[in-house]
Amino acid sequence: MEGSEIAQEALEQAQQMWSFAEGWVMSPAAWSQFALLVVAFVMALLVARRARPLLTRLLTPPKEQTHALARLRRFVLVFVPLLLPLLAYLFTGLGESVTRSVFGSGAVIAFGKRVFLFIAVRILVREIIHDPLMKVLGRYVLIPVAALYALGLLDPAMQKLDETIVPLGNLSFSLLFAIRFLIVGGAIFWLGRWSNEQSNQFIKKQEEMRPAMRELTAKAMEIAIFGVAFLLVMNIMGISLTSLAVLTGVIGVGLGFGLQKIASNFISGVILLLEGQATVGDYVELDGGEAGTIVKMTARATILETFDGRWIVVPNEDFITTRVVNFSDQGSANRYEAPFSVSYDTDINLIPDIVEAAVAKHPGVLDKPFPPDCELRGFGDSGVDFAVEFWVEGIDDGKNKFMSDVLFLIWNALKDNSIEIPYPQRVVELKGSIETRSS
Repeated sequence: MEGSEIAQEALEQAQQMWSFAEGWVMSPAAWSQFALLVVAFVMALLVARRARPLLTRLLTPPKEQTHALARLRRFVLVFVPLLLPLLAYLFTGLGESVTRSVFGSGAVIAFGKRVFLFIAVRILVREIIHDPLMKVLGRYVLIPVAALYALGLLDPAMQKLDETIVPLGNLSFSLLFAIRFLIVGGAIFWLGRWSNEQSNQFIKKQEEMRPAMRELTAKAMEIAIFGVAFLLVMNIMGISLTSLAVLTGVIGVGLGFGLQKIASNFISGVILLLEGQATVGDYVELDGGEAGTIVKMTARATILETFDGRWIVVPNEDFITTRVVNFSDQGSANRYEAPFSVSYDTDINLIPDIVEAAVAKHPGVLDKPFPPDCELRGFGDSGVDFAVEFWVEGIDDGKNKFMSDVLFLIWNALKDNSIEIPYPQRVVELKGSIETRSS
């Protein structure tokens, strides 16, 4: 009995759908809407074909331009692929207003308008958005929402999601609230990250500021931007900040126990930036033997790059609690010395002038704070030991930069003046006679 009732109900639904489709096919209003839909698309296609090359030419700045207006033009240029579906959406909307005023209905053309909007959303997600987080949100949230809107099912779906409550302890929220939170939060924090990148680039170009002050300003801007983004998300979603008191207490307990190292490193990083004793570009060496050029200072750690291209992650706390040798001190000069020896047959009174003049020819060797200084260091087993001290701007790149060039200059200067550079020699003394055997 139940099977026959279900079959009878399905048959009635099929008859109603057939009657609706038959009425739609025979309706002049439906055909006129379909014709207007085609006209709107053709018009959008023709306008887009003419306007797209013009817009591309106007929005493409020269490659050498990097100012704010050029960056804005490049940003707008990315959205040119949306021109066709948006024009079709606009012209279809005009056609919808005409059909509703003439026939009193516009269901067909309204459906076409929603389809064009869905196409625009699909192009946006597939071709324009490149950020991984926003691409995931677009693929699994924005495109399905646009598809439901195009089919006219968005309102029932939202109502169903709003009625579906997810319990979470003493709290509960609907699936619709969770989806809205993901979309709004993701968009705001993406915008915050983009704003942070732009502000960092602007601050790092301010060369009149000390490097430490630039880093500190950049960190302050980062904290401010994401703090505002967090408060904005809470406000948009209607979440009272007083309800976060329990969460804040839990975070405080975590900082007191498991997160104390992270908090210590964060505060140490702020102290480093405030004092300016070590900043990006400095070559430092720690007590533990880690040495390299500071290439980045994060909230938790400082990144050192060694001469062989490796990165060393050093917690900020180590810069506060251990001894740190800063060879650069924001670009100050450094002293090196190159040892060498000459033969005992040499007139050693001539050596200082010859070597100092030769080393001074190197373009990287400085006259201040002191010019090259050749000193007698001792009398060795094989020759007379000298060393020339010289100052350069920056750090010797391993063993084969300033030092190698200076040693070449010393070698050539000594050879040009016929001064012998000794090599180790040993004298063997034999006592007594040497017996020989006759065969």
